[in-house]
Amino acid sequence: MAGTKAIELRDMDDTVLVEHLRTARRELFGLRFQHATGELENTSRLRDAKRDVARALTVLRERGVDVNKELSR
Repeated sequence: MAGTKAIELRDMDDTVLVEHLRTARRELFGLRFQHATGELENTSRLRDAKRDVARALTVLRERGVDVNKELSR
């Protein structure tokens, strides 16, 4: 999933994109946890995961989707 391009995200419909955002946030949490415990060897994955979350949020906001409301479902 890491490194999903904005074009690919724009091709997804809203429900798939929200699910992608959930998955990306879970991955970011796991990477942050690994980094904090010293288990993460490739720290560039952390940066890529943050950017993936940001891209998904940007596309959802461009579409006018209420991200907080969708994620609370």
